[in-house]
This record gives sequence, structure tokens and C-alpha cells, in this order.
Amino acid sequence: MDGLDSKLLNALHRDARASLSELADTLGVTRTTVRSRLQRLKQSGEIVGFTVLTRQDVAESPVRGLMMLEIEGRGTERTMARIAALRQVRAVHTTNGSWDLIAEIGTETLAELDEVLFLIRRMEGITRSETNLLLSTRKGRV
Repeated sequence: MDGLDSKLLNALHRDARASLSELADTLGVTRTTVRSRLQRLKQSGEIVGFTVLTRQDVAESPVRGLMMLEIEGRGTERTMARIAALRQVRAVHTTNGSWDLIAEIGTETLAELDEVLFLIRRMEGITRSETNLLLSTRKGRV
């Protein structure tokens, strides 16, 4: 991967729906160059897919937290599905170490966050949890 590939990936991070012509204009190269670079990046596995961000995906919840969870027995998949189904849960991650899952939660108020935490803690199979509030985010893609 060279500098042009990096610039192409940055342009796609900003707008993955940009046309070949728009990308070519932005990068100062031909459409053919953009097309062949994209094809090569996909074939090499550097680009593994494209996605859509909805308003909900980028809307910043005023109250955000990470909830680390310990799951009893082999119920991780079932518990993960129940947690992921909650509208306030942005993502659920499996992890190593002393925690089995980490849930990213976003709510409008502390009271709503407290309700979600209480609901999750009462789920069958959850034996222990710890929650950290996210105060600010310093780095993100533009």
C-alpha cells in the first residue's frame, strides 16, 4: 500500500459512496486509476466491505458508558444476543481477560443509563459487572 492508496482510503472513510469521478477529482488521478486501486485493495483484503451509517449511528448520546460483564457457564452467545437487542446498546464485544463481554451503551440521561444497567445485571447468567462512564472522545475518524 502506498501514499495514493492511503489517500483513497481516507477519501472513502469520509464518503464511501463517492463516485469514481469524485474520487479521481479529489485525488488528482484518472477514474481508471481509482477503479484499479479499489479493485486491488478489495482483492488484497485491505478493504473488506462498505457500510452505511445512519443518523442513530453518528448521533452522540449525552451519556455513554462501557459495561464489562462476566458470564456464567456457556451462555455467552445467548446473553450477547439479549444485550445487543436493547436499543441503548451500541455494540457488544467479546474479549479476553477477566471479562467475557463489553457492552457500549448510550442514553439520553443518567437515569436511563441506570435503568439499562439494572436490566442487564438482572439477566440470567450474568455473574459480575463493572461500568465506566465515557467522559470524552479525543480521536475519531472524520
